[in-house]
Amino acid sequence: MRPAVRFLVGVTLGAIAIAAYLWVVGVGTVLGRATTIAPLFAVLVLALVLAEGAADGIGVWASLRPLNGGLSPRKSVQFAFAGDFFDTLSPAGPVTSEPIMARFFAVETETSYSEALGVRGVAKYVKSGAQLLVSTVLVVVLVLLGLTPSFLVYTLGGAVVVLFVVGLLLVVTNRWLSGGLVVLLTPPVRLLSSLYRAEPYGREDVTAAVDRFWMRAGQFRDAPGLVALIAVGGIVEQLLTAGALWVALGGIGTPVALLPIVAVIPLPQAASVVPVPASLGAYDVLLGVVLGLLTVASQADAAAAVFAVRTFSIGSALAIGGVSTGFLRGWRP
Repeated sequence: MRPAVRFLVGVTLGAIAIAAYLWVVGVGTVLGRATTIAPLFAVLVLALVLAEGAADGIGVWASLRPLNGGLSPRKSVQFAFAGDFFDTLSPAGPVTSEPIMARFFAVETETSYSEALGVRGVAKYVKSGAQLLVSTVLVVVLVLLGLTPSFLVYTLGGAVVVLFVVGLLLVVTNRWLSGGLVVLLTPPVRLLSSLYRAEPYGREDVTAAVDRFWMRAGQFRDAPGLVALIAVGGIVEQLLTAGALWVALGGIGTPVALLPIVAVIPLPQAASVVPVPASLGAYDVLLGVVLGLLTVASQADAAAAVFAVRTFSIGSALAIGGVSTGFLRGWRP
């Protein structure tokens, strides 16, 4: 497909997605949220939102490096924005969008779907762990200074412990888990592959795919630099998101400290379990409530800032992400 055609496809995807978003939320509501903050501050918020989307390319580049050399920095940023597009449209954010993106990663790197899913699974785990760890340290400092309630230490600390335990269990039980995955995945894989293959995939094919998944995931044990880069990318995203909210609150006329905002950014990610595209409503409410509790901003101002930032982030994810998606290849020529 020619680049011009791909661009038109991407523009069409973005336009349709934005039209659907405006239809669901309402044009007046979106404009009202975007104009809540002063124009100069709105421009800064948009710049930070776009920078956060591009920063995701750091983790994409580092995580795909083991797959035949991975992607170029430019391609990594493109795939990051495309991932934001599917994050926004998917019912549970990255939980459901990463399996979609794995197909495009596999085609672009000329590897298998299970290999791409393996490296991206590690990337999401490392990114979440790094963000939660930074947040926990910041909250401990804020509690010691008497600036935030202590329950947040237990909440974030507990999340870090759970993440560590889950990772340890995956390492220790991966052989047993592989057998269970093969049994679980073979019937649906056989059924789906029978729709487009004369000879459907069977148990041996699924076993090989699961083995490739673990093989790629295990490669990061010998690549601490890539793991560190994924973690740094996640922290940069966290800082940029917090910066956008901080600027938005300033634009509303409610200046607050930056560190409490940085600390709470990972907390509302739990909203991704709500089966609504972009977690509309759930994420916004949770983040607004937490910001209202931890800063001098009122609940109304905190909610207004969150809605404004989310309006810009969802809009850019659908527009730029839609164009980026149009250039992806889901199959090999």
